[in-house]
Formats: sequence, structure tokens, C-alpha cells
Amino acid sequence: MKRVFLLLALACCLTASARTKVINSKTTFAQEVLQPFVDSGALAGAISVFYNDGVQETCCIGYADVEKKRPITMDNVFMQCSQTKGFCGVTIAKLVEEGKLSLDDPVSKYLHEFADLWVLDGEKDGVKTLHKAKNVLTVRMVLNHTGGFPFEISAKRADVRGGGWSGGAPIRQVASIAAASPLMFEPGTRDLYSNTGIDIGAAVVEAITGMRWEQYLKQEVLEPLGMKSTWFWPSDKQLKTKVELYDTQENGPAKWCYEADWEQRPYNDSHVFASAGAGLWTTANDQLKFYKMLMNLGVGDNGVRILKEETVKNLLAVSTRPQGRGGYSLGLSAPEKDGENEWFGHGGAWGTNCAVNWHKKQLKLWVVQLRGPQPWNAPMGKAAEKFFSQDVNASGVNAFTGRTK
Repeated sequence: MKRVFLLLALACCLTASARTKVINSKTTFAQEVLQPFVDSGALAGAISVFYNDGVQETCCIGYADVEKKRPITMDNVFMQCSQTKGFCGVTIAKLVEEGKLSLDDPVSKYLHEFADLWVLDGEKDGVKTLHKAKNVLTVRMVLNHTGGFPFEISAKRADVRGGGWSGGAPIRQVASIAAASPLMFEPGTRDLYSNTGIDIGAAVVEAITGMRWEQYLKQEVLEPLGMKSTWFWPSDKQLKTKVELYDTQENGPAKWCYEADWEQRPYNDSHVFASAGAGLWTTANDQLKFYKMLMNLGVGDNGVRILKEETVKNLLAVSTRPQGRGGYSLGLSAPEKDGENEWFGHGGAWGTNCAVNWHKKQLKLWVVQLRGPQPWNAPMGKAAEKFFSQDVNASGVNAFTGRTK
């Protein structure tokens, strides 16, 4: 029996090893586009990854810290901001898959304070006019921004020291404050981008699992995928190598920014709370692990399955909104209808972005920490077109398409 287990373990190791093999494309499309911007100082530094069915172009150009001339690398931590939302979507999808949750369940089934909600009709002379919500708020709505919640609750105001999306309050408290606050519209009738709604989804996860959402995320997603550098509280050692934040200028070099109102220093002390809407730190290497898992329909590059194929296809890769309300799934931007040329993924406040096409096994990852105009976006789009228009020769790469069930 022991021998059987050893053989199985060896087979798994060999399979995982084959899956993680990537062929260097030996192209420099991104570098050619970005080099002039880096040379002029307009762009401090950036990471670009183009991946096409086993063939990958990786570009790390410029600096994580211009003043110290510290090169940007795949292992520098950075604030991925709203890209955190997709991680919440995966935790919700897992519970749906396990039969512990339905997307059309009322939020009040798990969080009783949401039983009676009020909708804002208007405000005059400081007096608000409300009516009792007629529509039932569902889990689906809070995850796809159709619940009617504001961007952030009052306790997480950016203009208050210690506020912002990673400050102000823990997830369960955020949900309670949101339940006691008026909605901007009837649930399900419009869309309004909302970190609050995603945090409510995370609070539902906490109610079902009995765990803090961030601990459930770590146990079920981060650790299985080997994402050891991803967390809400980066270590002091990690922060010494972080990608610094810059403000870009219309004419002139980018200027270093001490901090942003929405994510304030110190980044890992007691004022920081986990938020499912934003706030998760990561590295480019770690982020690739998460998005390649989505691209591979639930299986990480290490061979570990996080979600079933159908779960990714039906809950994450395509919109969960009513028809005609735009594309968005569970914490991820997604098309209204799936197709072989459709991508899904998410961006973050400081310019980061990652999107995947599961049909063609393609991925585009972009890491910067910038605010302001970004004139390289259009040229980078053309660089991506050049890369993906090439004939792919991935011979020797065991590029799987979700064989592991």
C-alpha cells in the first residue's frame, strides 16, 4: 500500500512539474513599446506578461523605486487594490459548488440585519427621504455591483486618517453598517461599482464557514496555489522591496507619491483590516498563479484544483447580471455572453490589470503603481496584438486544459 501511495505521489509531482514548464517566446514586444517611456522618466517601472498556451513573454522594465534605482521584479510586492474582488468571487463560487450557498439566496438568510432595507429617494436641506426596499437583496447582487450600495461605507472614508478601503472596520462590521445605511437604488435594478457589496459577500462567507474571510481565503485558495507572498499585511521585509507609487505627469517625469488616501501608511499595523473589495498585496509571480488557475478552469499550475471547470465557466467567466446590464460576474469583469474571443479578469486602482481567455489559454498581466495619465496603454494594446497573432509552437509543453477533475 505504501508503495502505491509513493507511486501516486511521484506521478502527481511529475505531472505538476510538466504543467509548470513555460517556453520563453524570445519576443520583446512590450519592452520595445515601454522603453521610450522609461527612458524619459514618464514611466517609473512596469511588469508585462503575455502568455499564449505555454509560450510566454515576460518584461520587467524600469524601477520599483526610481530614486534608489531599484529594478522592478516579479517578486516585488505591490497593492493590487480592486483585483482583490476576484479572490472574493472565488470563495463565493467554492461555497456554491459545495452546495452551501445559492447566488439567489437572500443575503438576510446569512446576515439577518439585511432583512429590512431602505432605499434613498432624495435629500433636501439635510433631510433624506426613504422608502422600504421592494426587491430582495441576493448574494448575486452584492457580488456583481447591482445591490445598490455606495463605493465604501462612511466608516471607511478616504479623507479620514486611518480610513480607506483597508482601514476603518473589519468585514463583519462593514456589513452591519451597510445594512443600516440607505441603498442608492432598488436592488437589482441598476449597477454601481461598490467595494461595500463585495465586503458583504465576504461577510456571507464568514457566516457560512465560521471563519474570518481572509483565513478561509488563505486556507482554500492562497496556500493550495502556493501564493506565499500574498496577504493583507505585508511583512516589513516585503515592504522594503515594494513597488513604489507614482503620479504621472502630462509632460515630465513621474513623481513619487508618499501614500494614497485610499491606502494609507503604515501598511501592516493595527489600523489595517482585511477587505474583500480591495487591499490585498501580492507579487507578479503570485498573481500569475491565481489567474492561470482561472485560465485553466480551476486548476493551478501546480496541479491543485481549486474549482470545478463548470464553476469557472458559468460563475466567473461570464456575467451573472440580468441581460442588458453589462458584463460582470462574481468580483470579476466578464462578458455578457461567453465566446472563444472573450476575456475575463480585473483591474486595480493604481493601474494593474490581468485578464484571461480560457478557450485559447491566453493571459495578459500588467503591473504598475501609478496614478494619472498612462499614454502607454494604447501602444501596449498593439504589442499584445502582435504577440497573440503569432503562430504558437509549444511543443514539449504539457499545457493542460483542465484534465484533472
